[in-house]
Amino acid sequence: MIIGGVYSFKGGGEIIASRYHSELREIEEVIASVESTTYKIKVSKEKTMLGRMLYKPGALNAAFRQEFEARGWRKYKVPCEYPTEYYTRGYVSRASSRGAFREIDFVKNRVGVEVQFGKYAFMVYNVCAKMTIFHNLNVIDVGVEIVPLKDFVDEMSTGVSYFEQFVWDLEHRGVADIDIPVLVLGVTV
Repeated sequence: MIIGGVYSFKGGGEIIASRYHSELREIEEVIASVESTTYKIKVSKEKTMLGRMLYKPGALNAAFRQEFEARGWRKYKVPCEYPTEYYTRGYVSRASSRGAFREIDFVKNRVGVEVQFGKYAFMVYNVCAKMTIFHNLNVIDVGVEIVPLKDFVDEMSTGVSYFEQFVWDLEHRGVADIDIPVLVLGVTV
């Protein structure tokens, strides 16, 4: 795969390039090592693409996981104990937070990486919530979000989000005080 788009959110690109150069180089190596054509294995059942061969996001994620782990990057998982003091008086929850957790795909030397070939909401959540949470938990200082470019998404099932729309939304959303620096990388075949 290649990097076809680069967006620096809250100075993420500049910070990562200057302070985390070796981690950035490894991320670039991982992207280059994923042979995307190997993962064009899904036969579409959608009306608009019936029978067409598409890239399988789960298989792409597994390929990225293998390459990151081979370079010493590890997922980071924290348990969640959800508060109950905000329930209204008289409400008794039958739900349990036992086993609940939050997880970031890969962490190394305080750099957090998320690979997202899924729905749009997950891209926004990763950058605008999850990375801030892991920063507040003193796990990461900066983040990298790896997402597909539009031309790559056109070869996947419908509903997968892409770099161009994500960058447009981040630009129009603006930066909040709680946001952390994130480098968004758009990848393609």
